[in-house]
Amino acid sequence: MLIRNLAFISSTLLTSQAFAEQCDINLNYGVIIEPGHVRIIEHGKTYIQVNGQNQLFIHGTEIQLSAEQKQLLSEYFSGIRSQIPEIVSIAIESVDVGLNVVNKVIAGITGENSSSHQKLQKQFDELQWRIRTRFNHSDNSFYIAPQDFDNFDDVLAGEFEEEIESIVENSIGTIVSAVGKAISSSDIESSEQRPNTLVHNIGNISKELKLNSKISAIESKVAVFCQNLKELNNIEKKLNDNIIELKPFNLIDEH
Repeated sequence: MLIRNLAFISSTLLTSQAFAEQCDINLNYGVIIEPGHVRIIEHGKTYIQVNGQNQLFIHGTEIQLSAEQKQLLSEYFSGIRSQIPEIVSIAIESVDVGLNVVNKVIAGITGENSSSHQKLQKQFDELQWRIRTRFNHSDNSFYIAPQDFDNFDDVLAGEFEEEIESIVENSIGTIVSAVGKAISSSDIESSEQRPNTLVHNIGNISKELKLNSKISAIESKVAVFCQNLKELNNIEKKLNDNIIELKPFNLIDEH
């Protein structure tokens, strides 16, 4: 029973970042959102900049727009301003949920004041802070690189993915080690007493976290986000048709 529970927890921890539904959308450029403007980044340089609601610059040259074109541009970039912070929020929330699972399990088994738990908590705090600063430089400033949302985990690929996996794998090692010490400890009445208590604690932690409902909530947010991007893609096509300088522009790629 103990081994089966540990196997289940290990599986949960290793897949805790994989909340994503399939989302057949790519972002082909980087996007920077600042309070006064939005910039579209291509190969490290500003391709498009929109100041305020509808002042358009392409490669640094201002493009004169009609009232109708300004309205269309404003509608599109207002949507970008809304959706990029949403994707950042979902990415951070998904990591927080996964790390919280590991944190609670370690605390429940080794104790909240144990050296193992304190070391893990420090790693979590540092990682969560760096993830936030990676995407969200201030309360109103956001950046996201070109992304393929077929697998939503790709939002965190590269810089943080291996680190998250390493923390989770090391944490599972800590759990197994703690159980092994508990089984061999001389201050328990029987070899079954302490392991059974650990299993009970793990069960209580699982109920407390309500993990399934949290994952479902994140998946729902992903679905809404994906649908919103598809609607923005329709507006983007209107931009292509109505502003000749934006004919080749293709931030949102639906496939």
